[in-house]
Parts: sequence; structure tokens; C-alpha cells
Amino acid sequence: MRLVSTLLAAASIVATVAGYWLEDIPHQGFAPFAGPNYPVFRNVKDYGARGDGVTDDTAAINAAINAGNPCNQGCASSTTTPAVVYFPAGTYLISSSIKPAYFTQLIGDASAPPTLKATANFAGFGLIDGNPYYTETLNWKAVNVFFRQVRNFVIDTTAIPPGTAATGMHWPTSQATSLQNIVFNMPATPDVVHVGLFIEEGSGGFMTDLTFNGGATGASMGNQQYTMRNFKFNNCKTAVYQIWNWGWTYSGLSISNCQIGIDMSAGNPSKLEVGSITLLDSTFTNVPIAIKTGWTSTSQPPTANSLVLENILLNNSPIAVQGPNNAVLLPGTAGSTTIPAWAIGHLYTSSGGPVDLKGVPLPPNPRPAALVGPDGRYFTRAKPQYESLPASTFLSVRSFGAKGDTAADDTNALQAAIDTSVAQGRVLFLDYGLYRVTRTIRIPSGARIVGESFPVILSSGAYFNDMNNPRPVVQVGSQSGQVGRVELSDFIVSTQNAQAGAVCIEWNLASPKGDPSGMWDVHVRIGGFTGTQQQVGECLKEPGNAAVKPGCVVAFMAMHVTRKAAGLYLENVEGVV
Repeated sequence: MRLVSTLLAAASIVATVAGYWLEDIPHQGFAPFAGPNYPVFRNVKDYGARGDGVTDDTAAINAAINAGNPCNQGCASSTTTPAVVYFPAGTYLISSSIKPAYFTQLIGDASAPPTLKATANFAGFGLIDGNPYYTETLNWKAVNVFFRQVRNFVIDTTAIPPGTAATGMHWPTSQATSLQNIVFNMPATPDVVHVGLFIEEGSGGFMTDLTFNGGATGASMGNQQYTMRNFKFNNCKTAVYQIWNWGWTYSGLSISNCQIGIDMSAGNPSKLEVGSITLLDSTFTNVPIAIKTGWTSTSQPPTANSLVLENILLNNSPIAVQGPNNAVLLPGTAGSTTIPAWAIGHLYTSSGGPVDLKGVPLPPNPRPAALVGPDGRYFTRAKPQYESLPASTFLSVRSFGAKGDTAADDTNALQAAIDTSVAQGRVLFLDYGLYRVTRTIRIPSGARIVGESFPVILSSGAYFNDMNNPRPVVQVGSQSGQVGRVELSDFIVSTQNAQAGAVCIEWNLASPKGDPSGMWDVHVRIGGFTGTQQQVGECLKEPGNAAVKPGCVVAFMAMHVTRKAAGLYLENVEGVV
């Protein structure tokens, strides 16, 4: 379900040009089920990558990814082998695809994002190929590829001839995945056929702060559903080509000097491929056709090509929405105008429906003051990466004795680490591990916690196993309405064995307007993975038997936002059951 619409091996500490903390701190992440000496953190330069823009770094980068034999080619899925593959600043020349493993994060220096630059004779489907076609099918079923991230890169295909097919990134994945802070640089010549981002399958995730320069298509995408915000497209022939979808949300797009902004006309009137697009708070500048649709009053299926626009600014975009046969469904302007709200599709109201909307203006949805920023757009904030902070600002949970092995009771160590980090004004680094806790972990106001490749806070024991007396595993703020602010990112809350009274996250804080608390890439995962003691062997299905086994009731609730809590910003927060 979705709640809303990251033997002890110490990595080497190396000198850094940009001063990014991830490179400078000792990494002590421990993957308890990955085998001895498994490296959670890998710096690609430790595996021979040079980043000098001259050396072919392909083999070295893939060696870093595959160290310790993580789940890659031929592996159906596994979250026992997590990895953070870190790229210091530099230009990494590559001649074939980088292929990240399952449960792997590729992270560039956030203060000076590294460049992945293709050679002129590059061979592969994407400089980053997130799900390769090793055979005629994808390596992983695209709807089951979870818990992966790529952030802080420049992906450059400009050395590949413009008329040669090239893809910056191939990313058919599903929920609990994210892309952040990536620039795609492609040729901007009339003969260019390059594509920045290509997705043909999957079941959604999140993307933010992506920029596309040049190319035939900035982003060509087909997936069940996605939420994407703060994309910039400059000098693309087509900014977005929507291959297919069920439902898609774009917010904060900025499309400039492209021939077509969003093309959602895939298919034909008897079988349109795109379900719906919701576009919010976006700008088209010098775009002759802002949106191209295949919708007609008789197109099939009847709900296909549904389109909702809200707060859309046009600057010299003469056609806002174009239908088949160049029909103008919504005129634009040679000057500047704002579309408050407009829609094609089926409208349901409190009095029933559907009402067939054949391209009509609507009153925009009311926006509560708490949800908007000073510009009138919905409030958004990128996940903090703390790139300006020195390594001395960070405090490791391992320095307090936490084991993260699923067996030791880490309650006291984890709580002491949180309390100390807040008292000292430092950021708590949750090294990878599965931290078993037997009492509530309390996160006070002022906490900043960031995980390494999705460590897990894992409740266990009788304290959380009373359905009639539910208790939080992680409690943010001691009581509902307590004033304060926290930042949480890149970790998971889960349960071990029977936990009938476990409320995985309880949120009590009330944060001030304009400076909310936030959770980014924080997920609740209930059962089904090694270490939970809640897999198929423990809870077999019994067809025809409706009785619930007490030992298989593994949580009371994923997340409880209490009555007086306020000012909480959630981004890419998932409940995975």
C-alpha cells in the first residue's frame, strides 16, 4: 500500500576535493545475511576508476557494483545484499552500460556531481541500465524492482553521433525507488535521436530535480504510475513522450524551447495507450505545442487520455492542448497567460457521475494555506543531502554499540545515539544493518537521521504484540501536538515475528508553516524478508481456512499521524506489505 499522492567492513577514508561527507566518514554498515566481509559501501576509485575523463572506467565501476556478489544478472530479487556505490567528483568515461544491482544505490558527490560520459563508440542500452535485457526479457520483473536509488550525476551522450541511437538511462522499476538531482546532456542538432530517460515498464516510484538538455526526447516513459516533480527540459524536440500509463502526476515542470512539451497521444483513437496525466504548477516557454493528446469524444477506452491541468503558465506557447488532426482543444498565447484549471475526462462529484468533460475550464481546487509556498504553488522540498556539512557533523549509530544483526537488542544503543545526536546538534548516520528493538524508539524534536542503503529498525518481542494495547515502534515527538521539527531519510521500519500491536511509525510533532518536518524515502515494510521470521515458511497460505494464525499477525498499523500533529512533508514514503 502507498501512504502518500535508503563481518564489519570499514571503508577507506580518502581525501576529497568537494568535501562531501559520505566520502569522508568511516562506513561500518553490516549486512548480516550477505556473508563475511561483504562491503556495503564502495567507492568506485577503490576499484580502479580514475574519473579523469580519459580512462575507460566501465569495468572498474561495474566491479564496484558487483563486489560481494549482490543480486544482479539471473537473480530474481533479494534485499540481503545492499550497497552504496559512491562516485567522487570527476568525469568517468564509459564505453558500455553501468548495471546497478538490486537493492543498490548509485550516489555521486552532491556538492560536485560527477559526469558519466559516453565514448563515441558507446555500446549499450543506457549509460545506466537499471534493468538489462540479458535475454529477450528484462532481468527483473519491472513491477518487483524495489529499494534502489540514483542521485547526483551528469549523464552525457554528446560524444555519440547525434544520429546514432543512444539512451542516457534505462529505468524500468517500481515502488520505493527514486531518482534525484540528475542532468542529462545530449546533442541539440536537428538530426539528433538521443533519449535522456527511457522507461517502458514498471509500477511507479518517484523522481525529482532532473534536467534534460537537448535530445530528440528528454524523457520517454511508460509505467503504471509515477510521481515526478521539478523537471527542466531545454531544447529537446519533445520534452516528454508518454508511452503508456495508468495514472501519472507531474508537478513543477519547466519546459523551454522544445517543439512539443508533453506528447500523450500514443496509440490510435480505437486504442489509446495513456490512461491519465495530472499536471500541476508548471511552465511552458517558447513551446509551440504544450500538450499533444489523442483524445476524441469517441476514443477508446472511454477514460483514456484523461488530462487535468492546474496552475499552468504559458509564455509564447500558441497551442496549449492539441488533439488529433491538429485540432486545437485549448488555445495558448503568443504572450503570457495562466490556465487556472482545465480538464478532459470523467468528473465525479458528491452528487454522482461521471460527467463527461470534453475539454472545459474548471474552478481550481482550493489550496489550504498550509500546503502552499510563497509563490502559490504546492510546497515541495528536495530530500536533504547535507552536502555542505563536514564529516565531523555526523555521528554513527555504531559508535554507541548498536550491532544491526537482527539478534542483539539494539534498543538502548539506538536511543542513546538519537538523544546524543540531538543534544550535540549533529546528524545521526544509521549505518546499514537490521536493528532489533524491544521498546519504542523515541525521536525528539531536532533530530536529523539519514540511513545508509535502507537500514531497518526492526521491532521484536512481547512489548509490541498486544493488539488491544498498540504501541509505536518509532515515535516522533512524545505527545500529539508537540511543537518541533525533524528530518528523516533513507531507512525502513519493520517488525520481527508476531507483532500484533506494532504501530510502525507514530507522528506527533506539529511543525511550523513554511518550515515543516520531513520524511524522504522512509518506508514501512511488513514481513516477507530475511530477518523478519515472517516469510512463507512461517505463514503458509491455507486455502479454505479463514482463521488467522496469531503468530502471523505482524503489525497493527503502518503509520499513525495523531490528531494534533501538523506540518509534515512526506516524499516517496511507501508501505510495502
